[in-house]
Amino acid sequence: MPRRISINDLTTDVRSGMGYSALCRKYRVSRERLEEFLQKLVDKGLLNQSEIAGIAPSAPTAVLDVPLPPAPAASSAAVPAAARSTRKATDRSLAARRYSIAEFVKATEQKEREEGLFELEGDRMLEVNLDGRVWTKMGSMIAYVGDIKFTREGALEHGVGRLLKKTVSGEGTRLTKAEGRGTLYLADSGKKISILKLESDSIYVNGNDVLAFEDSIAWDIKLMKKISSMLAGGLTNVRLEGTGMVAITTHHQPLTLRVTSDNPVVTDPNATVAWSGSLEPQMKTDISIRTFFGRGSGESIQMLFQGNGFVVIQPCEEVYLQG
Repeated sequence: MPRRISINDLTTDVRSGMGYSALCRKYRVSRERLEEFLQKLVDKGLLNQSEIAGIAPSAPTAVLDVPLPPAPAASSAAVPAAARSTRKATDRSLAARRYSIAEFVKATEQKEREEGLFELEGDRMLEVNLDGRVWTKMGSMIAYVGDIKFTREGALEHGVGRLLKKTVSGEGTRLTKAEGRGTLYLADSGKKISILKLESDSIYVNGNDVLAFEDSIAWDIKLMKKISSMLAGGLTNVRLEGTGMVAITTHHQPLTLRVTSDNPVVTDPNATVAWSGSLEPQMKTDISIRTFFGRGSGESIQMLFQGNGFVVIQPCEEVYLQG
């Protein structure tokens, strides 16, 4: 025969750490019915939620169902006030833990993901697990741990030819060597960071969007054809080639467009971030007398991509002053 449940016995068993299976067997009640009964005890203030959460999650046993007994009438008037007091105290305790310094540190501390040389801490901060040398964009270091030395790129370090290109183009990229052993953190004005792994590949990246790359990557400045003084930025880019890791930045989420022989792509230079090394874009101009009177389309200079490859663009026209 099913037995009636003693509230005092049940609360004592719960607080003693008895699991669900044992409770179901003792009181000959289903797991679902037991949970319903326990919740009513919480609502009446006879148990608190933390005590229910502490019940061992053992597998329930199929048992008989029994009716729920009414709460003792003697304490019915005092229970609501006690329950409210208990809930308020619990809420205050949870809020204190939720907004404490310890909770903030736990939620935001650096996570060890063991993903290799380059790791993302969120999508706007790059972690470099350095043991050797990498090239980084000047001014992108925000913190480091360990023995790391920073050296600015020398004027003649990569030869006179590259120096002349930087001088003629007004290329805005300035690089720093980070050497040593430790953990380096990089960011660039809160821009979104993407990591690329080159495997005997090549890619062109807008010079302002190069954040970091391995020392094994060969790089050079690429001067676009038909350079025009009408555009403040985006006419010079960096060619990265070889095998290794590269980190680039974009304003917001980038979009990659496929380029095929029968599907050329035209982009705004200031919204163009990168493209595959197999492509040779051409500058396309749309200038007429209307342009000089301020009645043009506003899209007078464009980049035309033909062939097979891809182009990466961003939802922002980023203009940098030369010099």
